[in-house]
Amino acid sequence: MTDFLLLAFTFLIAGVIAVPIATRLGLGSVLGYLIAGIAISPALGMLGVDVVSIQHFAEFGVVMMLFLVGLELEPQRLWAMRGRLLGLGGLQVLGTTLAVTLVALALGLGWSVALTVGLVLSLSSTAIVLQTFNEKGMMRSDGGQAGFSVLLFQDIAVIPMLALIPLLALPELVEAMSHAGDHGADGHGEALSLVAHLPGWAAGLVTLASVGVVVLIGGFLTRPLFRFIARTGLRELFVAAALMMVIGIALLMSLVGLSPALGTFIAGVVLANSEYRHELESDIDPFRGLLLGLFFMTVGAGINFVLLFSDALLMIGLTLGLIAIKAAVLYGLAIIFKVRGSNRWLLALGLAQAGEFGFVLLSFTVANAVLPGDIAERLSLIVAMSMLLTPLLFIIHDKLIAPHFSSEQAERDEATIEEIHPIIIAGRGRVGGIVDRMLHAAGFPTTVVDYSYAQLDMLRAFGMKAYFGDATRPDLLHAAGIAEARLLVVAIDNRDQINALVSYALQTYPDLHVIARAVDRDHVYQLYELGCRDIIRETYDSSIRIGRSAFEALGIEHERALEMARTFDMTDRRSMIEVADVYDTTIPAHENKELVARVKAIAEEWEPELRRKMDDIRLGRADRD
Repeated sequence: MTDFLLLAFTFLIAGVIAVPIATRLGLGSVLGYLIAGIAISPALGMLGVDVVSIQHFAEFGVVMMLFLVGLELEPQRLWAMRGRLLGLGGLQVLGTTLAVTLVALALGLGWSVALTVGLVLSLSSTAIVLQTFNEKGMMRSDGGQAGFSVLLFQDIAVIPMLALIPLLALPELVEAMSHAGDHGADGHGEALSLVAHLPGWAAGLVTLASVGVVVLIGGFLTRPLFRFIARTGLRELFVAAALMMVIGIALLMSLVGLSPALGTFIAGVVLANSEYRHELESDIDPFRGLLLGLFFMTVGAGINFVLLFSDALLMIGLTLGLIAIKAAVLYGLAIIFKVRGSNRWLLALGLAQAGEFGFVLLSFTVANAVLPGDIAERLSLIVAMSMLLTPLLFIIHDKLIAPHFSSEQAERDEATIEEIHPIIIAGRGRVGGIVDRMLHAAGFPTTVVDYSYAQLDMLRAFGMKAYFGDATRPDLLHAAGIAEARLLVVAIDNRDQINALVSYALQTYPDLHVIARAVDRDHVYQLYELGCRDIIRETYDSSIRIGRSAFEALGIEHERALEMARTFDMTDRRSMIEVADVYDTTIPAHENKELVARVKAIAEEWEPELRRKMDDIRLGRADRD
C-alpha cells in the first residue's frame, strides 16, 4: 500500500508541476506530461516500477476518449464522413505501410519483418492528436476533421493487423520459442478469449454478435437503466453506471479480439442522440483526463535512454525519417482530398508520429515470433521518441507555418476583393451569418471576410460571395475598404482575435462604428477598455428570451413578460456600465477588491428596486400608474 501511494504521489507531483509550466509557455499539456514522465523515470527505476504495466492500464484513457468522441458524432454525421474515412484513412495506412516497408527492406530487413514494421509504424497517436486538437480548438477545422477521419480508420485497421501479423511469424523464432517453452514455461495461461479456439466462421459470427450487443446496449438498454438510476438522485451511482458501461464494452471487445477503443466509439455514436449524453460526458471526462495524463507520463518514463545514448545518431535519424515519411504521405493525400492552406500542414505534421497502438502491436509481434526482441525494443524507442516530438511539430505549425501561410494567402486574396461596401463583416459563422442575412434582407450590401475554407466553399455553393482571409491583418482590412467603411461587425469566435481587431480598428479609424461580439461578461469589459461601446454578448439575448419564455410558462401574459425582460435587460446593462471604470483586465475579477465592493453595493441598492418593478409589472400595478 505504501509503495502504491508513493507511486501515485510521484506521478501527481510531477504532473502538477510540469503541466502548468508547459501550458503557460504555450507548449501544451501533452508535452508537459511527457517531460514529467522523463523527469520521474529515474525515481521509478529505483522503486522497481513496471512502467509498461502502468502504460497498459493508462491506455484505458484512450478508450474513454474514443467514447467521448463518439458521443459528439451523430450517426448521420459519421456517414457523411465515409469518403474521407475510407479514402483518406485507408490510403494513409496503405501508403505509409508501403513507404516504411521499402525503407526497411533497403536497410536489410527481411520482407516479413519489413512489412510488420510498416504496419506498426503506419499508425498515429489518437491520444496525443485528439487531445491537442481539442486544446487548441482545431477539432472543427478542415485539418482537424481530416485528421480525425484518419485516426478513426487507423483504430479500425488495428483489427485486420492483429489477424495478419501472426501469419508473418519467422520459423527460426517460432522454433526458438518452442524450445524455450519446453525448457521452462512461465506458468501463465493464455489470455481469456471467446474466439481463440473457434473456427474462422464461428469467430466471425461471435465478433459480429458482439458489435450487435454494443449497439443494442447503447440503443435500448441504457435509457431505462439511467432513468432508473436517475430516480435515486445519487450522483455517484450514475458515475459508477457510466464507468461500468464503458469498462464492460471494452472488456467485451477485448474478449472477441476487437479494439476496445473501437467498441466504445461505436457505443458513443449510438448514444449521441441520448438525453443522457451530457451527463455521461461530465461523469467520464475527469477519468479520461487523468488516465490520458498518466499514459503520456508513462510514454516519457518508458524512453530507454541507455539504448538511445548507445546509438544516438541512428535512433534520432530513424525517428526523424519516420516523421518525414509520414508527413510526406499525409501531405500528398491532403492535396488529393483538397485539404487546403495551413490545414494541409496541420494534417501532415499533426499525424506524423507513431501511435500508442504501436506498443500493443510490438508486444503482439514478439509474442507471436514475428519480430526479434532487439528490433522490437528499437522500434518501441522510435515510437516513444516520435510521440515526444509531436507537441514540437504542433508548435512549428502554430508559430511558423500557419502565420506564413496566412500572410501569403492574404496577399493573394487582396486582389480578389473586387466589391467594396460600407459594411464589413469579419467572420460568417453562426453569428456573422445571421447578421449578414438580416442586412442583405434590408438592402444593405456587405463585404464578408472569413478564415474557414469549408465555410466559404459552402457559401459559394449557394451563390453567396465571401472572401478568404485573416480579418485581423491590417493589409487585408485595407483591401476590403475599411478606410471608407461606415460599419465593422466583428463576429469571429476567438477572444484574442476579436480584441486585436477591435483595438486596431478603433485606434486607426476612430470614426468607424464597431459592433463587437463578446464571448462572456469579462470579455465585455475587455472590449469596453479598448474603446468599443457597441458590444453584444453572444449568449445574452438568447438568455433573455429564455427568461421571458420562462415567465410565460409560469402564467404571465406575453406583453407583461416582454416588459419584465426589458426591465431586467436595462438594469443589467446599467450595472455593467457602473462597474466598467473599476474593472481591471490584468487581474481576476474576484481578486479586484474595488470591483467586488462596487458590485456588492450596486446589488444592495438596485436589486430591491428591480424586484419592486418586476412585481409591479407582473401584478399589473405598472399599468395603473
